[in-house]
Formats: sequence, C-alpha cells, structure tokens
Amino acid sequence: MIPLAFDRFCLTRGSMRIQDISFELGEREIFAILGRTGAGKTLLLESAAGFYAPESGNILLYGTPVQSIPLTERRIGFVYQDYALFPHMTVEGNIAYGLRVRRAPRAEQKEKTRAIAELLGIGHVLKNYPQTLSGGERQRVALARALVLKPRLLLLDEPFSSLDPSTKQRLYGETARIPQKFDCAVLFVTHDFREAQMLASRIGIMAEGRMLCIRRSEDLFARSSNTELNTFLGLEDA
Repeated sequence: MIPLAFDRFCLTRGSMRIQDISFELGEREIFAILGRTGAGKTLLLESAAGFYAPESGNILLYGTPVQSIPLTERRIGFVYQDYALFPHMTVEGNIAYGLRVRRAPRAEQKEKTRAIAELLGIGHVLKNYPQTLSGGERQRVALARALVLKPRLLLLDEPFSSLDPSTKQRLYGETARIPQKFDCAVLFVTHDFREAQMLASRIGIMAEGRMLCIRRSEDLFARSSNTELNTFLGLEDA
C-alpha cells in the first residue's frame, strides 16, 4: 500500500498557499522536495504530518486520511531543521521522550533508547546535554528520537543545512540506509540540488506553493518547456 499520497491538496496559512498538490510516496522510497525559501516546502511537510486540516483535497497515510488517525497512532517521525531538541533533557531523555509520552515501561524505554543510540553512533553521549554536542551529533539525536518510535513515514526538514561538508557526507550515507534499515519511507525538503540527487529516487520542485514537476533524480536537469522551471534549474538561455 502507498505510504503517503497527496490528492489535489490545498491549504492556506497566513500569506502562504499550497495549491493542488498531488503525488505519491512509494514504500521505502526517499523523495526530495526542492524549492527556494518561501516555496511552501516546510508547510507541505507539516501538512503530511497532519498538523493542518486541508481546505480541499486530502492527504492519505496508508490509504487513510491522516487527519482522521489519532496523533499517537500515525507513526510519523519529524526532524526539523534546527532539530528542536529539549535543552533541559539529556540525550537519553530526548530520545526516550516519545516512548514516555506513549507510557512505555521504563525498562523498555531504556532498552530501546540505548539500542537506537548505539545504532546511530551516539551511545557515548547519552548522558550529555544537547548544547554540548556537535552539529552531527545533534542531528543523530533528532533522528534517533524519531526512529525509536518505528515510524512508517520519516519527514526531514532541511536536515543537513547547518552541517559542515565532511559531517554532511557521513550523514548522507546513514540517511540513505534508513528506508531499508527501518522499513519506512522518507520525505525530505532541501534547497541543495546535489543533496536531492544524491539521496532521492524522485524529486519534486516547488515554487509559490505549486508543484512545478516531479522527476527522477537522474533527469533533474532536463530542459523543459516551462520557463519558470528552467530558470530555477539554471537552464535559461544565455
């Protein structure tokens, strides 16, 4: 069954309007959304999580309107650009937060937290606080907090934008393995063309709340009859 489907989805929040978005995300697929600042990428991601009711159209999570699924049963992981870690909690506390909310037994919380931390290479910082961590470590903590709940869908909002190039390279490899390792689909937004091509099998390009096109990553820079799309891709005539 299709993990995520936008069906002619429309939504207005303040001055931002998302218009007539339709696409599907496949099982264990990594799908990237490219666009300039203000294109509506983050709003689209938050809509996929079910944060907002559609004005028209729908968003289906495994065939069911996401809004009709109780929050604790959606199994959606969300990692924001700034990672949104709780500064007053240790790494262990941050990772275990969702498990506590779900009232998992304390022993289960500890076991699952340590297991996911070791898997992501942050087992040695479990007692540390977020402000003492490197950018790469904070990103792994945010991923661990999302993945420990075994999401069916992982949403990533510009997850690599604040990292140095060498850290990015290491985390690209880890992110690419997430769908198979955790059996989930990944939808992420970025403004980095190379990043989108490297990680995603398909790429959607947004502008002013509209989806200009969806392409296979290897065809990203194919010239189009759409002047706006060509300009965004840097393919305009000299």
